[in-house]
Amino acid sequence: MRSRCWSAALLVAAVFTGAPASSAPQQTVPDTLDQRLLACATCHARVDARGNPVNDSFFPRIGGKPAGYLYHQLLNFRDGRRQYPLMTYLVEHLPDAYLREIAEHFAAQPPTVLQNVLQPPGAAQALPRGRQLALEGDAARGIPACVACHGARLTGVRPAIPGLLGLPRDYVNAQFGAWRNGARKAHAPDCMAAITARMSLEDVAAVAGWLAAQPMPGDPTPAAANERPLPLACGSVRPAR
Repeated sequence: MRSRCWSAALLVAAVFTGAPASSAPQQTVPDTLDQRLLACATCHARVDARGNPVNDSFFPRIGGKPAGYLYHQLLNFRDGRRQYPLMTYLVEHLPDAYLREIAEHFAAQPPTVLQNVLQPPGAAQALPRGRQLALEGDAARGIPACVACHGARLTGVRPAIPGLLGLPRDYVNAQFGAWRNGARKAHAPDCMAAITARMSLEDVAAVAGWLAAQPMPGDPTPAAANERPLPLACGSVRPAR
């Protein structure tokens, strides 16, 4: 999987910079955003640019995510608040305006849905705890419900809060781990870092497994606004400049 994504990185870099990928005669390629971002499908779409299935086991689908959220994440990869070498390599020299254009491009696409989600042995026993954390939270430990921020249907809230359904379980686990060890950060106050610090490893596994097991609703688009004020101040929710 890593080699496929590095191949995508080289293709994207060549397209972004205009450098030829090889010394062979080059075909004329339309200079459009659609064409430039085809290689992103190698990791982030149902099928890649050639129509081949893409592995759902880790990389998130980004089509239909709120534009503000995607823009924040591109900035975070570029500016070092999120750590993933491939993403940093792709965006480290791109200006804000272009990153916003990329975010709006993917936000305008229809959301995609995971298929055939496999749960590890014993995961079913943790689903009740995962459901509690997602829908009710744990007031005794100061853990708000996922729905309090990510929308009543967990499909996200425009302009900057992502949906949590349709994400690979391993990806959700990895993001909690990144917040826990400081590899992922957000604009202060970093609400997710605060929430993660209050959760046990068992809590993380439970909520990640429950979220991955849920079907996408018939209308998976993000909500226009939260029904109630957020339970914690979140710096990443304010509009990025």
